[in-house]
Amino acid sequence: MVVAFKVTGWEQGGWAVLQVSGELDLVTSPVLRQKVHDEVAEGRHSLVLDLSEVYFCDSSGVGVLIASRRLIRSCRGRLRLILPARGAAEDSHVNRVLGALGVRRLFDVYGDLDAAVDDGTEPLSA
Repeated sequence: MVVAFKVTGWEQGGWAVLQVSGELDLVTSPVLRQKVHDEVAEGRHSLVLDLSEVYFCDSSGVGVLIASRRLIRSCRGRLRLILPARGAAEDSHVNRVLGALGVRRLFDVYGDLDAAVDDGTEPLSA
């Protein structure tokens, strides 16, 4: 079974949004890494990574998320992740992986895009 990995980008409410779908692994994580670098190179330092359609994430995917956080912070920017609100209740794979590795607390996580681009909304608790 071949699963398509896709990263789609747009801007919303002053935020660059990258919607990621498929598996985030050793093969696909360099694609996301490059997309994040492209956004930063274009001067977009407020970035939302929508991971609600990622159903598998390995250590290389987590590495890209941490590297993205470090890159955005070096530019004094902001990075927010979207994991579906049901993710915490249903233990979405990405949420479990981030939690198991102890890095979930490093990220501002939101349940949906509207919450992520609204500066008045607090992130979900870790």
